[in-house]
Amino acid sequence: MPLNAEGLITFEKEVELLPYKPRPFKQREFLTDAEILANVGGTLFLNVESYPNYFLITFKLHTTNKFIQLECREDKNFNPKFLSWLLHSYRTVGFNSINFDLLIIWLAYRNPEPSILKEAVNDLIINGMRDWQLQKAYNFKTYPINHIDLIEVAPLKGSLKLYGARLHTKSIQEQPFDINADLSDFEIEELKKFNCTQLDITEELFDFMKERIELREAIGNEYHEDLRSKSDAQMAEIVLSKEISKLNGKLVERPEIPEGETYHYHCPQFLNFQTPVLINFLEVCKKAKFKVNSLGYLDAPESIAVMLSVGDMEYSFGIGGLHSKEKCVKYVANETYKLTDRDVTSYYPNAIINLGLYPRACGPNFLTVFKGFKDARVEAKRAKNFTKDKGLKIFLNGTSGKFSDRWSKMRSPQLTMQMNLTCQLSILMLIEMLHLAEFKIVSANTDGVTIYHRRDKQEQLDSIIKLWEQRTGFDTEETLYKIYCARDVNSYFAVKEDGSVKKKGAWAEVGSQSGTKLDMNPQTLICADAIEALLSKGIAIEETIKNCKDFTRFITVRQAKAPGAHWKREYLGRVVRWYYAKGEIGAIHTVATNNKVADSDGAKPCMELPDGIPEDLDYDWYIKRTREILYDIGYLSRPKQIEFF
Repeated sequence: MPLNAEGLITFEKEVELLPYKPRPFKQREFLTDAEILANVGGTLFLNVESYPNYFLITFKLHTTNKFIQLECREDKNFNPKFLSWLLHSYRTVGFNSINFDLLIIWLAYRNPEPSILKEAVNDLIINGMRDWQLQKAYNFKTYPINHIDLIEVAPLKGSLKLYGARLHTKSIQEQPFDINADLSDFEIEELKKFNCTQLDITEELFDFMKERIELREAIGNEYHEDLRSKSDAQMAEIVLSKEISKLNGKLVERPEIPEGETYHYHCPQFLNFQTPVLINFLEVCKKAKFKVNSLGYLDAPESIAVMLSVGDMEYSFGIGGLHSKEKCVKYVANETYKLTDRDVTSYYPNAIINLGLYPRACGPNFLTVFKGFKDARVEAKRAKNFTKDKGLKIFLNGTSGKFSDRWSKMRSPQLTMQMNLTCQLSILMLIEMLHLAEFKIVSANTDGVTIYHRRDKQEQLDSIIKLWEQRTGFDTEETLYKIYCARDVNSYFAVKEDGSVKKKGAWAEVGSQSGTKLDMNPQTLICADAIEALLSKGIAIEETIKNCKDFTRFITVRQAKAPGAHWKREYLGRVVRWYYAKGEIGAIHTVATNNKVADSDGAKPCMELPDGIPEDLDYDWYIKRTREILYDIGYLSRPKQIEFF
C-alpha cells in the first residue's frame, strides 16, 4: 500500500486517505526453545514478508496460537541452520507457498540479505520469473520437505484474505505499508503483528479443509503420489495419467495442438428431434466449425450461441451450458399438482464413457481406466467406503475440466465441445418430449429439468423419462418439491417434501462446514435464512432476523478493484467486509476512481469482527431486503404502480 512522504496512502488517481492507523492486534506469544523441541513432527504454518531493508519469516504452531519469527535486518542475527532444522523437523503449511514463500525462504538460507531477497521477490512477482530461472539467477537450490500448499486445494482462485473473509476470520487486513519502501522500527513491529494475522487465516483455512487434505493423503498413499497440494482436477490428471501410462507402456505427454485447428460436432445416433426449430438447430450444430484460438482455447461459432423456444419457454444454448429463461416464478404442489425435479446422474462422466471420448495423448486405454474408476466407485458406495467413494468421485468429475486446459496431458478441446453439446442437446430432446406430451417445464439447465404436472399423469411422465434414459444411456434422479420460487434458473429456493430447502445462487451454501462456503462471498445470508424459515416452517421473516445472534449472517464481503477501497478516507484494502448500520448514509468507495462499491450504501465496515451483535445493526434494512427477495422470487406480488395522467 503506497504511502507518500507525509505518511498518506497514495495512488496514480489519488484519493487522499488518512495516515495508517495501528490496528487493535491481539497479543502474541512466542514458542520457547523447549516448546520447539517438544513439538517436533507437528505442523507449522509459514509466511514471509520482504522489504528492501527487512525480511521476515513467521511460523505458527498448529493449535497453540504461538509463533516463531526469524528476521533479516542489520541488528538481528539470522540463523540459517535453525531455519533448515525447522523446515526438516516439522510439517509446514502455506498459501501460494510452493511458488513463492518456499523459494524465497531457501534463497534466504543461502543469502539472508534483505535487499537481495527483495530483488528476487520482484523478479517473481513483477518480472514473472519461473522457479528454475530464479534458482539459476540467484545461485541457490530448494530442498524437499514435508509441505502442503493450500492454494490449489481451496476452490477457485481466491486470495488468502478473501478466503479468510468467507470463513469469517476475526481480522482482515491488507499489506499495511509500501512494499518497495524501507520500514521504520514502528512499521516493522506493525508488520510482525500483521504477519501473525495472516497465519491465523492460513490455520483457519487448513482446519476448514481438513477433510479435503485427509482425502488427498489417503488417495496419495494408495497411488504413491504426494497429492496434498493438488486441486481436484490436478489429482485426477496425475492418477489417470499414471494408470494409463502403465497400460500404454509409455508416459502420457502433453499434446501440441496448433492454433487454427478446426473441429466439427459428431452427432450421436440417439439424438433426434420432432419439432422444426430443434430439427433445424441440430443441423446447425453439425455444420458448425470450432476453431482453436491464439490462446489455445476453442472458439465456438456464433451460430450455436442462440435462444431456442420450446413451447412457452425460451432456452439459451451455447458451448458453456443450457439455461431456461424463466424469471420471478412461483409453483406450489397440492392435491392435484406435483413438482418433480429430475437431475441426470454423473452427467459428464457418463457422457465420456457413453460417447467413447478419450484424449488424443492417452488413447483408448483412457476409457479402460476411466470406466474402471467408475465401477470401483459404485463398489465403494455399496461397501460404504466413503473415503474411496469421494476420491473416485473427484477423479470422475475433475477429468472433464482438463480437456480444455492447454497445459494438461488430457488436453483435447474437441472433447469439451463434443461432451457439452451432446449433454445440452440430450436435455433439449427430453424437454421436447415432455412438451409434446403437454407437460409444463418450470426450469431446466444442462443437467436436469423441473416439471409441474398433474398427479394423475405420473405414470406417463415416468414412461417418457424412462424412454429418454433408454435412448441416451443416461440415468436420472428424482426429487419432489413442495414449493419452488425462483428469480431465475440459477437463483431459487425449493422446499423438498421432507421440509429441507435447496438454495441455489447467491443464497446457496455449500462447504465442509454448515453455513460456510469458500467459493462465494457471503452476502446478507440472514435474508436467505429468513426466507428458508418462512417457506419451510411459516416463520415470519421479522422473527428470524431479529432473533438471530450470529453476526456473521448479517455481513457482506466484496472484492474491490486494485488498489482497494476506502470508507471515509480510511483505507480498507481489496477485500472489504461490512454490515448495514442505523443512521449510516455514506458508502464504501474505490481508491483509484472513488467509485462506489456495489451495494455499499448504508454500509459500515467491520474488518475486525465484533464479539456480538453491534448496537447500531439496522434490522429494518435486512427486513426490507428480505421482502425485496421475496418479490424477486415470485413469492410476493409487487404492488401495482398507480399511474397519474
